Amino acid sequence: MKKIILLFLLITSVGCAQDKVTVTGETEWQKEMNAEYKDASKSPLKKKDLKNFKGLDFFKFDSTYVVTATLKRTPDSKWFNMKTTTDRISKERIFGVITFLLNDKTYELNVYQGKDLIETEEYRDYLFLPFLDDTNGEASYAGGRYIDLRIPEGDTIEIDFNKAYNPYCAYNEKYSCPIVPRENYLPLKVEAGVKAFKK
Repeated sequence: MKKIILLFLLITSVGCAQDKVTVTGETEWQKEMNAEYKDASKSPLKKKDLKNFKGLDFFKFDSTYVVTATLKRTPDSKWFNMKTTTDRISKERIFGVITFLLNDKTYELNVYQGKDLIETEEYRDYLFLPFLDDTNGEASYAGGRYIDLRIPEGDTIEIDFNKAYNPYCAYNEKYSCPIVPRENYLPLKVEAGVKAFKK
C-alpha cells in the first residue's frame, strides 16, 4: 500500500511540476488566466485556437494602473436592459460611480450590478466594471474590456486595471457579452491587462 501511495505522490508531483512549467504569466492573476484558458473544460477558445495556445498576451504589469477609487453608491438607480453581442438582454443597474486619479487626472466610471447574479450566493456582492479606452481596436480588443469587483465595506474600492480582461466573445462569437456603455469611456490609453487576441 505504501508503494502505491508513494507512486501516486510521485506521479502527482511530477504532473504539478509540469503544470508550473507550462503555465506562463508575470503575476499570479496572469498565471490563473492562462491556466483557465488552457483548460478545455473552461476555456472560451475555439478548438483550433486552443490547440496552439501558449498563453494570453498581456501588457507588462504597471502599478500606476492600481488605483484607489472613491465609490459613490446610487441605491435608487433603476434596472435597465444592457445590450449584448446577441439578442440576449442583461438586466443591470448602476450600483455606483467610482472616481479615481490616473496620471494626475481625475476620471469617473459607472460600476454595474446584474439582477440575475445577485440572486446567487457566489455573486451576491459582485460588481461589473466594463470600460473603453484609447487602446481599443489596436493593442486591446475593439469592444472594450471588463474588470471584476466585489462590493467594499466602505466608500473606497481598489481598481486594478492590470486585471482587465477581454469579453469571451473576443475569442468566440458564440458567447453573449454585454456591450460596454459609451459613458464608460476613458480618454486615454490604459496599457494594462489583457491585450487583443491574435487568432
